[in-house]
Order: sequence, then C-alpha cells, then structure tokens
Amino acid sequence: MTENLGLFLLSAAAISLSGVMLPGPLTAVTIAKGYRNQNAGSWIAIGHAVIELPLMALVYFGLAQFFTSPEAKMAIGAAGGLMLMVMGAMVFFNIRKAEGEVADLPYNSLTAGIMMTGTNPYFFLWWATIGITLIAGATAFGIVGLFLFAIVHWLCDLGWEQFVSMSVFRTKHLWTPKVQRIVFGICGAILVGFGIYFCVSVFI
Repeated sequence: MTENLGLFLLSAAAISLSGVMLPGPLTAVTIAKGYRNQNAGSWIAIGHAVIELPLMALVYFGLAQFFTSPEAKMAIGAAGGLMLMVMGAMVFFNIRKAEGEVADLPYNSLTAGIMMTGTNPYFFLWWATIGITLIAGATAFGIVGLFLFAIVHWLCDLGWEQFVSMSVFRTKHLWTPKVQRIVFGICGAILVGFGIYFCVSVFI
C-alpha cells in the first residue's frame, strides 16, 4: 500500500503543478507582491489554503455538484470577474508612481491570496472535476491518504508561488523603469482580462 500511495502522491503532485503553474490571476498578483517582498508567495499560498482546504472538505463530503450548478457558476463568475477587473484597474492606476516606487495593491499578500482564490470560478470548477477525482483516489488509502494528498497539493502551491515571488524580488534590481511598467502593465492586463472573461463566460 505504501508503494501505491507513493505513486498516487507523485501523480497528484504532477497534476497539481500542471494547474498551479498555468499563468493566471494568482500568478499575476504574486509577481506584483513579490517585487516588494520575497516571501509574498508563501503568504499568498497560505491565503489560498484558507479557501482551498475547506473546499476540499466540501468536495470530500459530496458537495462538489454545487459548484457546477448554473446558479453557482453565474454568481461566482460575475462576482469574481468584477473583483478581478477592479484589482487590475488598481494596478494600472498605480503604474506611474514617483521614481523608485512601483505599482501595488492595497491589500497584503495573505488577503490577496484569499481574494484571488475566492473570486476565481475556475478554481472551484477544477476541484469539482479534476479535484474530485484526486480526492476519490486519496480516500482509497483512508484518512491518511487524504491528509497526505492535501499536504502534497498545498506544498505544490507553496513551492511555486514562493519561487515566483523570490525570483521577482531577487531580479528586481535588473528592472529598468520601462521594464517595471511593462511587467506591471501585463499583470494588470491579466487581471482585467480574466475578469472580463469570467463575467462574459457566465452568459455563454
């Protein structure tokens, strides 16, 4: 059983990383916050877990179908889309700061992690589809398997977000003002773009 559990956890880690490493709102915010704090990724991952761990419990207890209902998808998509557009607009609004300053969000990294996770409808859909399959596989090894799966999955989140924020922080001395504007402009565009997409997708 130990060998099979190990193989399952390895496959779960690979699947988790494939989702974590996709560019999206959480990555954009990690880049923005990482410019000022190399440990921003860790706090964002903790904020992510504040939403994710209770959601995993809900999926485990059979409530995954709630997140695939048309009403839930519309509500989460509309609210999340509007929030992302607002946060993207904040980045754009603050891009042109005084020399030596950069754009930032009016939230700390922990709060940003909670907000970016809770307003992303595709995060909930991932857990209601791919995630539920992984949880079903984990429960085959009992509560220990589920517990280890949760840890492995979150460590994937933590490792990637921390890697992004640390990479940004340690290379920021190479960024010219023009590069700063381009990078933060892209981050703002990602947030606004996903926000518009989430809002539009609820009507498709």
